Amino acid sequence: MVYGYCRTSKVTQDLALQRDALEKYGVDKIYEEQVSGVKQRPVLESLIKDMKENDYLIVWKLDRLGRTSKELVNMIDDFDRRGINFVSITEQFDTTTPTGKFVVTMFIAMAQLERDVLIMRTRAGLDAARKSGRIGGRPKVSQDKTEYALLLYKEGTHSISYICQKVGISRSTLYRIIKQNKEQDGK
Repeated sequence: MVYGYCRTSKVTQDLALQRDALEKYGVDKIYEEQVSGVKQRPVLESLIKDMKENDYLIVWKLDRLGRTSKELVNMIDDFDRRGINFVSITEQFDTTTPTGKFVVTMFIAMAQLERDVLIMRTRAGLDAARKSGRIGGRPKVSQDKTEYALLLYKEGTHSISYICQKVGISRSTLYRIIKQNKEQDGK
């Protein structure tokens, strides 16, 4: 089956150009979505989940499929593992050709290199921090602050914002303290 996918970022934008290109290519079924690439794309996610080996996914441009190169590489790698063919009309990117497969391989290799370098830099930074006496992770909240926050919370007369400001902790820290206290009381 040959599927087409087109997307615009806003409902006010027109899908006609993309739809025309997909129809000209000869897709069997077109899936349309009008949502920002930053947000969840339920139509695309459902389409990808339902696709089977030897199916084709055709898009007008690569940016319609993914927002970042890493996201695109991950998707195309997933397609390759599942035996799904992918074509981007504008960039003439076609994983059914030897050149297309080569380009995918290069994209994946570059993404892996980038990931490996990032991991290496992170480890080096953590090692350097440890050697200088710094320990990573969340700073510990003193027992006094914890007890004071719980006291104010249990009084029931103060807002969460007030308690956080008064004690000098974040909302997430306060909620974690409350949760831990409830778990301890429940045991």
